[in-house]
Amino acid sequence: MKKIVIAVSILYSFFALSANLTKIDFQQKDDLSYLNFNFDKNDFKIKKFQVVKDKQVIIDIENAVSTQRVLRAFDTSEFSGSVVFVSAFKAPGSSKDIRVVIQLRDNVRSKIQTSGNLASIIFENRYGAFASSKEQDNVVSAVEEKKAERLLKPKSKSMEDILENLTLSGQKKYVGNKISLNVKDMKINDILDLIADASGFNVIMTNDVAELKPLSLNLVNVPWDQALDTVLSINKLVAEKNGAILTIKTLAQATEEKRKEREATQIKEVAEPLVTKILPISYSKAKDLTTLLKDYVTPARGSIIADERTNNLIINDTLETTEKIAKIVDILDRQTPQVLIESKIVEVNEGYQKQIGLQNGLNFGYDPIGQIPTSTELTGSASTTSISGPGLSFSSAPTTGEATRNLLGVTISRFGRLFDLNFQLQLLESESKGKIIASPRVVTKHNVKAEIISTDTTSFEEREGTGEDLTITFKETTAELSLAVTPQVANDGAIDLIVELSKEQFGTAPAAGAPPDKTKRQVKTNVLVENGSTIVLGGLYSYSKIESHSGVPYLKDVPIVGWLFRTPYNPQISKTELVIFITPRVINQERAGLTSSL
Repeated sequence: MKKIVIAVSILYSFFALSANLTKIDFQQKDDLSYLNFNFDKNDFKIKKFQVVKDKQVIIDIENAVSTQRVLRAFDTSEFSGSVVFVSAFKAPGSSKDIRVVIQLRDNVRSKIQTSGNLASIIFENRYGAFASSKEQDNVVSAVEEKKAERLLKPKSKSMEDILENLTLSGQKKYVGNKISLNVKDMKINDILDLIADASGFNVIMTNDVAELKPLSLNLVNVPWDQALDTVLSINKLVAEKNGAILTIKTLAQATEEKRKEREATQIKEVAEPLVTKILPISYSKAKDLTTLLKDYVTPARGSIIADERTNNLIINDTLETTEKIAKIVDILDRQTPQVLIESKIVEVNEGYQKQIGLQNGLNFGYDPIGQIPTSTELTGSASTTSISGPGLSFSSAPTTGEATRNLLGVTISRFGRLFDLNFQLQLLESESKGKIIASPRVVTKHNVKAEIISTDTTSFEEREGTGEDLTITFKETTAELSLAVTPQVANDGAIDLIVELSKEQFGTAPAAGAPPDKTKRQVKTNVLVENGSTIVLGGLYSYSKIESHSGVPYLKDVPIVGWLFRTPYNPQISKTELVIFITPRVINQERAGLTSSL
C-alpha cells in the first residue's frame, strides 16, 4: 500500500511540474491559418523548425505533457489553406516533451505567437499576408516603440522578412532566435552553414566566399540574424534575397555583376527601337510638364517636346519609357480643384441675442474650429455660447473654457448642415430680429483669391466762401462691404481658408456740410474646414445711441419748470453683432483626383 501511495505522489509531482497541453485546435481566417495550443499554465517552451525539403514544420514543446485524446492526428486539407495535415505525439526519447509535425502544401512563412497559456503557430496562405495583418508579435512600451521607429525592423519573425531586412542598409533591429557560436579559425562558408542550420534558412555561397580567410568567433546568446549580419560585415560580403533564399557573395563580385547588368541594360536600351507617342494635355500646360518629365527620358536617345499651340506632349523614346511617362502624365494632368464659396453676412440685434443665448457672443455649430495661427488679425469683443440640432435649437447658457475658442474677441465655429442654417436665418429675418446684409456666392480655383465688394454711396455738401462767393459742391463718400477668401484644397478634400472681411458703415454727420462718420469692422483669419461644412465668424459689435425727448412746444424749454411739460429723457441704445457664415465646397472633387467625398 505504501509503494502505491509513493508512486502516485511521484506521478502527481511529475505532472505538476510540467505544463499540461489541454487542447489543440485549427482555424483559418482569410489569408492566415492558426494552429492553437492551450495549456493549463505558461511554464512551457516552444521551438519551431522548418524542413524545406519535405515541406514540413516541426514544433517541439518542452516541459509539457498531455493525454492520448489530445495528442492525435487530424486532416486539415479541406480548408484549402497552406496546412494539410497535423500530427501531435510525445517526443521520442523524452517523457516531458511533445512534438507536432505539420505538413504544408508548399513552403510558406510561419511564426510563433504566445500569450499567457496560449501558443499559436500562424501560417501564411498567401505571400505577404503577414505584412498586411494586424498581428503583433510583442507588446513594447511607448519608449521602446518610439526608439524602434528609427530602426530597420523585420515585418515579422518569419524567415523571409528577416532575410529581407538583412539586405537593407541602416541601423537594424534583430528579432531572430538566439544562438551561440564559439569557433576558432573556421572557414567562412562553414560558419555560414552553422548559422543556416541553427536558423533554418536557405543559403547559397559563391566560390569566392569559400576562399576567404578563416574566422574566429565567440558569440553567446545573440539573435541569429545579428550573427549573420556580423559575419557579412566583417568579411565585406553582400547578401541578396530571392524569396526564402539568401545568396552570399563578395563585394567585388557583387559590384562586377552590377556593372555588367548596367552594361546589358544600356545595350538593350540602345538596341530597343524608339516609338513616338502624342499625349494631349487637358488641364496643365504642356510646357510646364516638359520641365518635370525631362529627367525620365532615356539619356542620349529619348526626347520630349511640348507643342504650345495644341497643348500636346510629343514623346520619342523606348516603349517602356513612353508608357511610364504616360502614367505620370495621367496623374499630373488633373483638373485644378474648383471651390464654390457660399457666404451669408448677418446682423443680429441685441434683443434677439438675449432670446437665443447670444448676449455675449455667438458660437454656431457642433464642434469649434481649432487654434488660429498667430498671424491672424481680429477685431471686436465677444464671448461664446452654443446652438445645435436640426433647425438650430439655441441654448442661453454661455460656454466657458478652452472649447469656446474665443480668440481676441472673435468667435470661430463650424456648422455641419447649411439647410438648417438657411432656415433659421430666414426665420430670424422674417421676425425682424436680424438682417441678412449679403449672400455672396463665388467660384474660384485652388490657391486663387476670390473677392466680392459691395459699395454704398452717400453725398454731402462742401461749402467754400461766403455771401456771393459761396460755392456749394456735392461730394460722394463710400462705405464698402468686402469679402475675400483664398481656398487651398488638401488631397483629402479638406479646405484651408484665408478669410478677410471688412464692413464699413455710415454714421451721423458731426456738423452740417460735413461728411458722415464711418465705422469699420474687420476680421482676418486662417481656418481649416471640411468640404461642405460651414464656419462661423462672430463677435464684431456695433453700438448706436439715439437721444430724443418730446413735450409742449416752447413750454418744455422754460428753465426750472420746463420739465413739467416734456417726457422724461430716454436714450435708446442698440447693439448689433456682425456674424459671417462661410461654406466652401469642392465642385469637381472626382475630376481633381481628391481622395474623399461628401
